Amino acid sequence: MPDPALTRKILDAVDAGFDEQIRFTTELVASPSLRGQEAPAQDMMARAMRERGLAVDRWRIEVDDIRHLPGFSPVAVSYDNAINVVGTHRPARGGGRSLILNGHIDVVPTGPLDMWTDPPFAPKVKDGWLYGRGGGDMKAGLVGNMFALDALARVGLAPAGEVYLQSVVEEECTGNGALACLQRGYRGDAALIPEPFGETLMSAQVGVIWFQVKVRGRPVHVMTAGSGANAIEACFPLVSALHELEHAWNERGHPAFAGHAHPINFVLAKIEGGDWTSSVPAWCTFDMRIGLFPGQDLTAARAEVEATIAKAAAKDPFLAKHPPEVVYHGFMAEGWVLPEDTDAQRTLAAAHQAVTGQPLQPFASTGTTDARFFGLYADTPALVYGPRAEFIHGFDERVELESVRRVTQATALFIADWCGVEERK
Repeated sequence: MPDPALTRKILDAVDAGFDEQIRFTTELVASPSLRGQEAPAQDMMARAMRERGLAVDRWRIEVDDIRHLPGFSPVAVSYDNAINVVGTHRPARGGGRSLILNGHIDVVPTGPLDMWTDPPFAPKVKDGWLYGRGGGDMKAGLVGNMFALDALARVGLAPAGEVYLQSVVEEECTGNGALACLQRGYRGDAALIPEPFGETLMSAQVGVIWFQVKVRGRPVHVMTAGSGANAIEACFPLVSALHELEHAWNERGHPAFAGHAHPINFVLAKIEGGDWTSSVPAWCTFDMRIGLFPGQDLTAARAEVEATIAKAAAKDPFLAKHPPEVVYHGFMAEGWVLPEDTDAQRTLAAAHQAVTGQPLQPFASTGTTDARFFGLYADTPALVYGPRAEFIHGFDERVELESVRRVTQATALFIADWCGVEERK
């Protein structure tokens, strides 16, 4: 850790810039960076990076550049507006360790607006919390990375190693934004990702697969409904069978998730079908997100899913002759476990202790993050450590500002210790 006097200066420097940090975070949350609409928010990040003297790389992801790489997830949408931004700090003298500060700019859809207390993209600060879609997941952490660097600059210092400040897209659906950063050559001795995990260190995460099941039926007029095949109702036994597979996978267990009663979740997330209320529906498509344990092979997992669907479909007279189609269209993500007791973890734990006075606690996530790319495919310690947030992916999403302050302080101390510092030029 930096000496106590420098530690105090860095902590005070975060405090000195915190009002501006909240203002910028609020402005960023107001930009509705839904999938395919991230460019305006990315432009804000690029401008802020340039103002800080970082070398800015802003580019559109090309699927053909990454589809052959480990960790790629299939996509069925246009990437015309899939924009990544990376700001690079290069030290004057060098000699320090390099660091990736990664965060995602994309946010999930809001759902019905009338179920929010306030509009999701009209953020407000109330009772110590910042409300708005994406404030917790994860714009507060993304901005905190940048303002941690500001704190060092405020005391006349800069990291003595290269730092790559990454603002990526596609984290919520594929992870291809982080993968594109690896393909572009960005590497570091460690990576820090401030996902909103309540000031804990993520010790493991599940893998995730997205898929659709396309079911056909035989349409007839409702007055002879029994002679048709209802594609919507035919989905129910398939979903039930998939939930049985979910329970079987949970029964297998995994040491990293020993404290979780049900770490593997299969979620029926979307369903649509039919064309006319007075016709037996001829089609139905449902989307499902499933989790899997670290080390569970993706190909084998897909085979189990497809076999489960085929077995359940075979019990239906119509589907037995017209089997459902399984289409993969998003996450194809392996699970990952953080190696124990790395130098990067010890450095972050010391920074956390200096700020909070408490030891850094582990947390095994039943969701996924972009950490897997660094840990599995780049041999890079990936630390997921961010502020306390509530209702992420839900209504009235919010992030606790004092937690954001503490995480920003710990991040600044971590940068100073991990990279070393030199006088700012």
